[in-house]
Amino acid sequence: MIVIGSGPAGLAAATTLASVASVLVLDRENCAGGIPRHCGHYPFGFREFHRLMKGPDYAKKLVDRAVKAGVRVATGVNVVELEPGPRVGVTSNAGRSHIRSKLVLIATGVRESSRAQRLIGGDKPGGILPTGALQGMVYLEGRRPFRRPVILGTELVSFSAIMTCGHAGIRPVAMIEPNPTVTARWPTGIYPWLKGITLHLSTDIKRIEGRSWVERVVLEGPAGETVVETDGVIVSGRFLPEATLLHGSHIERDPATGGPVVDSYGRCTDPAYFAAGNVLRPVETAGWSWAEGRAVGKAMCLALENALPARETPRLNLVGDALAWAIPQHVGTGAEAALDRLQLRVTRPVRGRLSMRVDGVEVASRRISTRPERRITLPLPHRSGSVEIVLEEE
Repeated sequence: MIVIGSGPAGLAAATTLASVASVLVLDRENCAGGIPRHCGHYPFGFREFHRLMKGPDYAKKLVDRAVKAGVRVATGVNVVELEPGPRVGVTSNAGRSHIRSKLVLIATGVRESSRAQRLIGGDKPGGILPTGALQGMVYLEGRRPFRRPVILGTELVSFSAIMTCGHAGIRPVAMIEPNPTVTARWPTGIYPWLKGITLHLSTDIKRIEGRSWVERVVLEGPAGETVVETDGVIVSGRFLPEATLLHGSHIERDPATGGPVVDSYGRCTDPAYFAAGNVLRPVETAGWSWAEGRAVGKAMCLALENALPARETPRLNLVGDALAWAIPQHVGTGAEAALDRLQLRVTRPVRGRLSMRVDGVEVASRRISTRPERRITLPLPHRSGSVEIVLEEE
């Protein structure tokens, strides 16, 4: 069995699979553990280990548990091809080769959107970083890339950036959010105030100025253009699945999530391939990804015994232009499903009624008042048929 990615989802699935098969985890990084390795702060591990841990300790604990279960972990190995069979093409210091397996799990995680993807204009100086790069510099290299940055975004990862800055003696001067409200749930919105960081809502970065290094940013907001003197920009959030492997492969990719199309068991369109964790969507917590990896790992154990039902069809249909995406894209009846709840996101702040219909009959509903990047779930239906999710806005 091959698992691609050694973050919480990949390691949880690998540990589960090790009870019934030989498992090899492949990761392009030189150290296993995924994104939590870079997060030298709390809270991690309560769901998994029933205690609060810092990211690096949590990552090490996951790796140790997997290795103790018999999982082999190979780092510095880059997977470059997904082929029917299943067979994966890899490159490493030993050269290029192919590995065959009974089943393959894709658990390659996410990455933050770049400055270019956010269409931020201006100069191209140094000092512009995503949160992940900042955390790597601070926690893994002991570096302080700037002293007075601004933070773009108010997702959970944006507040993680504030914690990382505090660890390195960096004092952010502003937090900038294009939407009229903070994206992360209350009470995170008071955290910038507690830290003396000015929060700009309904505001975006129009351009970045500086020669060799960031010197200032020009903001565009309710009061028009304003200038903030700064020496760095942290571009946080707006995650995208790290699904480059799917380009040119035979596995279908969902244009809405950016990740693979899966059914309720985590199976891709080639049933020899499964997927779990944040490669499925942008973005969930480490604990959520771990639980999802473990559940998909159990489904893969059943697949080895030919005990999974046939792949579910037809594809889920979304009705309402505020609905961004949903997973799984092929929905079964929920019996022993790995992805046991339908997960959805919206494109803008909305308030209204969300309902699930099977063959035109409503089987579940809930009222929602939510914002982009916030988790929305519905139970899987208990009957088979054509599933439709309808959002009626108020």
